[in-house]
Amino acid sequence: MTAKKEIKTIGVLTSGGDAPGMNAAIRAVVRRGLSKGIKMKGILKGYNGLLNEEIIDMTAVDVSDTIQKGGTILYTARCAEFRTEEGQKRGAEICRKHGIDGLVVIGGDGSFAGAQKLANLGINAVGVPGTIDLDIACTEYTIGFDTAVNTAMEAIDKVRDTSTSHERVSIIEVMGRNAGYIALWCGIANGAEDILLPEKYDYDEQKIINNIIENRKKGKKHHIIINAEGIGHSQAMAKRIEAATGIETRATILGHMQRGGSPTCKDRVYASTMGALAVDVLLEGKTKRVIGYKNGEYVDFDINEALAMQKSIPEYQYEISYSLSHNYSKND
Repeated sequence: MTAKKEIKTIGVLTSGGDAPGMNAAIRAVVRRGLSKGIKMKGILKGYNGLLNEEIIDMTAVDVSDTIQKGGTILYTARCAEFRTEEGQKRGAEICRKHGIDGLVVIGGDGSFAGAQKLANLGINAVGVPGTIDLDIACTEYTIGFDTAVNTAMEAIDKVRDTSTSHERVSIIEVMGRNAGYIALWCGIANGAEDILLPEKYDYDEQKIINNIIENRKKGKKHHIIINAEGIGHSQAMAKRIEAATGIETRATILGHMQRGGSPTCKDRVYASTMGALAVDVLLEGKTKRVIGYKNGEYVDFDINEALAMQKSIPEYQYEISYSLSHNYSKND
């Protein structure tokens, strides 16, 4: 869809859960806009800050020394009011009041839905996918996933060391309320014996118990279970498994450490490219778009199409995760 007028001022905000690389994206948006002669404004605390008019002018200096930092320098917050039609209309009016005729929204599906509403009300908007969950269907990559999954992988390696020393079962809970990508990737990367994903888990705990007992008979000194946040209840699960197997079982919940930390090179480069492209797309006269990465290219999608797409766990990766973690033959 084409914007109706020339863009003179672009605002940028981060919304929803923070993700490593968001600052790289903010930096790219601000500096790309400035290089094109555009006035740049930062909106603090997401849509909540927009409604409270927490809007600041941004210069190149304001984003200096930020590319390597985790979190978001613009802060982020949830905003129930912006889910209402009244809140959305007020948000659009505030954008007009501050001269913001183009908006870059860095976040996930919920954030994009807000951008879609603003675009429907005449504010040219483009979304940039920033979420550690990798759960936006239109893009093969989301900013923050690489850092988060590496943070989780390194933590699980450390838990495995102590789990082996004590010959215990370890349940390690990673983030992913509705999406199991972090759990799946860590399950493969860490060689976990069991991976519990929101999209796949059948809640057959006896199957896990049987697997633990069978592996112990075959000489395995530890058993790693990667549990996605959407399954949860890791502490209670650990107690039940210990009672059923007689093997000491501990639960470790990695939690918000996965959101923090200095972004990896991949997250910095992808975030920088996507942020710059978002500005270019706005200046081309487009609105209601989402930036994505598809088949080795950075592209933009219609926001309505993007939000309607569904994403599923790769079947082949899920299937091999089990066979690769069981290092014995059927004849054993």
